[in-house]
Amino acid sequence: MASNGQVFVKFGRIVAKHCLDKRCSRELLCAAEQTHTISSQLSIVARVKAVTAESKSSSELLVSNAQNLIQAVLHVLKAAEAACIKGLQKPPPDSEEEEVAAFCTHWRKTLLWHRAKESLNSDRDELGLRKTRAMAEPTLTALVQEQSPQTKYTPKHPKPVKGHTIMDSHL
Repeated sequence: MASNGQVFVKFGRIVAKHCLDKRCSRELLCAAEQTHTISSQLSIVARVKAVTAESKSSSELLVSNAQNLIQAVLHVLKAAEAACIKGLQKPPPDSEEEEVAAFCTHWRKTLLWHRAKESLNSDRDELGLRKTRAMAEPTLTALVQEQSPQTKYTPKHPKPVKGHTIMDSHL
């Protein structure tokens, strides 16, 4: 679990590096550093627990650190969502950064498609307000949960089309 936390740290750092909005980038870097710290703590606690006698307090500490890591990873994903919505710079071709950007672009397009579909909904309530459907907006968290463990949470996507930016504002 601690090593998977480091995967999200790397993901957060890559997105922050290419984020067009400096405030979002700083927030994402802060979240990634917090996740790195908690992941390291969990790794240390797990190694200590592995070589010491079984105790209730060490088990509780391990569970507590694991829960903190989950919350930190969720914070990284929320901050990455904000960064992706603001836009990303084009990463170098044929790099891990390009793969992360493609993953984020896929999520952003899905989100914008969902929002456009919802805005076209003509169902209105008694006050004349547009009704939203029961389907929630897509999140990076949900997209990550759909990925298999072998992919390290970054899917393979086709290369972007030449002449298109990673985060076109008119999708």
